Amino acid sequence: MAQESNTSGAAIDRSERPGHIGLVLLVIGVLVGAVVGIQLLGRGQATPLILGLLAFFAMAGIFFLLAAAIGVVQFAGQVARNDTTKLIADTAAEGLVVVDDDGRIIYANETYLALAGSKAGEVRTVERLFTGAPEVSEAIYRLAQAAREHRNAAEEIRLSPSLDGIHEFGWYRVRVRPLVRPGQRTVAMWIVADVTHERERQENVFQELQHAIDYLDHAPAGFLSVDPDGSIVYLNATLASWLDYDLAQVGSGGLTLSDVLPRNVVDLMTSFSGESGSVRTEPFDLDLRRRNGQLLPVRLYHRVAFGQDGRPGPSRTLVLNRSPGLDVDEKQRAAEVRFARFFNNTPIAIATVDGSGRILQSNASFSQLFGASVRAGEGEGTSLQQAFRQEEAPQFEAVLRAAAESPSDIPPLELHLRGEEGRSVRIWVAPVSAADEADERAIVYALDTTDLRTVQEQLAQAQKMNAVGQLAGGVAHDFNNVLQAIIGYCDLLLANHRPTDPSFQDIMQIKQNANRAAGLVRQLLAFSRRQTLMPEVLNLNDRLSDLHILLRRLLGERVELTFNHARDLWFVKADVNQFEQVVMNLAVNARDAMPEGGKLNVRTANVTAAEAARLQVTGMPPADYVLVEVSDTGTGMPPEVVEKIFEPFFTTKEVGKGTGLGLSTVFGIIKQSGGFIDVDSTPGEGTTFSIYLPRHVPEEVEAAPETADAERKPAADLTGQGTILLVEDEDPVRAVNARALSARGYTVLEAASGVEALQIIAERGTPVDLVVSDVVMPEMDGPTLLGELRKRHPDLKVIFVSGYAEDAFRKNLPEGEDFNFLAKPFSLRQLVEVVKQVMES
Repeated sequence: MAQESNTSGAAIDRSERPGHIGLVLLVIGVLVGAVVGIQLLGRGQATPLILGLLAFFAMAGIFFLLAAAIGVVQFAGQVARNDTTKLIADTAAEGLVVVDDDGRIIYANETYLALAGSKAGEVRTVERLFTGAPEVSEAIYRLAQAAREHRNAAEEIRLSPSLDGIHEFGWYRVRVRPLVRPGQRTVAMWIVADVTHERERQENVFQELQHAIDYLDHAPAGFLSVDPDGSIVYLNATLASWLDYDLAQVGSGGLTLSDVLPRNVVDLMTSFSGESGSVRTEPFDLDLRRRNGQLLPVRLYHRVAFGQDGRPGPSRTLVLNRSPGLDVDEKQRAAEVRFARFFNNTPIAIATVDGSGRILQSNASFSQLFGASVRAGEGEGTSLQQAFRQEEAPQFEAVLRAAAESPSDIPPLELHLRGEEGRSVRIWVAPVSAADEADERAIVYALDTTDLRTVQEQLAQAQKMNAVGQLAGGVAHDFNNVLQAIIGYCDLLLANHRPTDPSFQDIMQIKQNANRAAGLVRQLLAFSRRQTLMPEVLNLNDRLSDLHILLRRLLGERVELTFNHARDLWFVKADVNQFEQVVMNLAVNARDAMPEGGKLNVRTANVTAAEAARLQVTGMPPADYVLVEVSDTGTGMPPEVVEKIFEPFFTTKEVGKGTGLGLSTVFGIIKQSGGFIDVDSTPGEGTTFSIYLPRHVPEEVEAAPETADAERKPAADLTGQGTILLVEDEDPVRAVNARALSARGYTVLEAASGVEALQIIAERGTPVDLVVSDVVMPEMDGPTLLGELRKRHPDLKVIFVSGYAEDAFRKNLPEGEDFNFLAKPFSLRQLVEVVKQVMES
């Protein structure tokens, strides 16, 4: 802005309060009146008045002198009110002008006068000074409105041309703020600064930055910057064109390092560590992934600077394109690219170490397996031994010494990583010739074997459980024959004794204990999955409702029982008695886990195939299931107990308070029904058993199932006629069954084996009416005997008796083979009823 003539050249200060002429006239009038009054009075009266007036003026004069001495009264023009403050304001680099609410300028410093000028002693206000384009007027209006409202405001104004027409343009920063004066009205102070040169410097810096970005964008090499979290914060145009990405995607969270690199390499590049204030650079030969999925072979020079706190900052990464045709030695380039791909993409961890085991170089898989603590180049003393458990580190050191002393093959090691419970690796060490590299002494290959060891342990556990199951099934089968004989002879004795007979009660006690033993045998068979099941279509909500009262009595008053039934629950096909046994066993265990009381919740739900896949229950394929969840608020179980709860005879209860077969029975019944069971337990919080039974979809032709009781309703007359071939290898069992059938009028032929049975049929020449055969027998089992008999007599009726499940031997029979089945142990009445039913069918 032009400076107009200002004759004084000094700041204008009109803030002094001027004298008032009325007060002067008033004082003169008072004095004149006093003189006239004295003249009108007599001498006697005037003398005291004159003395009093003189005394008043004398006192006023003394007071004025004292006030002047202490500075209360000052003479105009002698001392400024605050010379230093006024001098600072007068000579400030910014223009200062103070205006009251009436628009009158109270103060203007020298800079403002030089900026605004004056014309005939008139100083223009800011509103009159800045006029021109509409955007300027709008900015000044906003400032003036703020001044009237006594609030702060600021604007930057561009004038082109300036008022005097000399400068082509000018930038001004204009601010306004209120000044509060004690006892007086608030005024507005305007601050005007010429910032043209500052704006020119900023524009020059911006232009230089644009030039630098342009140079970097069009460089013959790629460049990117990556945050420690893997976000790409900068990508030059060259690299963006190589990868076929839009630069607009960079820096806004749209592009990350995992979009252009494999996951293991991302972990390697974003997990650098170093000393505070240090800078670390690592070269990488790898493939970048273009947006279309194609690979781009490159060499990266990845540099990361660490702050004083040791945290890494954004990287500075140079990218060299190693595509075909861009290198002079094409064969060497291709070989290096091929090796880089093998080295970085192999799932085997590879690293080179020196004689002390310090890591020199490693691939991405090595970094992912061992973590950041032993990565290459992280200071002196960082060695691979630190990755293994303390007691196993000497084994690795011994292998390193062997590799340095002899180039022969070195057997692999099985080691465990330090600080990671259960994580294991297999290590191979290959020696390196001292002539190849100055520091490298061995190449270490490592493979994560944690999952392999877990599978091996699970396989060993499964084999152990299978062996125990076979043993339990064999013992149960033989014990079933003993119980069958005991129960049979008890039935014979009970038939010959009246209830009033003293021996009747003793025989009943024998039979009841035999039945209890039979229940124990059924638990063993359930664990070995050879129990006899009679599946039928069930709605589990209905069965659980039937168990409601029984469970409440079983749990007692301290345990609160709740049911959450799902709507429209799918059907399942299972043995209703065995399902109830499963729920009862789980409820008993929950009650024992809540000695002080608690809550037991039984919940049902439908689980779709998609939900089943997300659950990740071991061995459970995706399919539709019906869930039965039994949850308690008891003491819970630690992981080491959860791993063993389904093993037979394992129990955490005191001696004599549990057989250890409850949960193993549950496991066997669920597995035999085609279902799965999962356990979630937390010590101190409770346990949840989740049972998944396959959904059953009834076919339209499928009739409503009849119960076993309806099918085998005893006839009024159990006697009959006909020839029955009884095949049983256990003499006591065969003898008691033969006596029972003979007593009902049947002709019984006895055979101790399948071979003997065939001989009896051959000697007779005519077929028998019915064959009652055991399944497991020496020389020839029941299914094989049936196959031989069918060759001679296709319509022969057969009843199999066994302690094993029907499905255990049905697979050994021809497809569609028709036979009847009776599970051991059974009473003689049950035997006679089944025989009667089959003979009459």
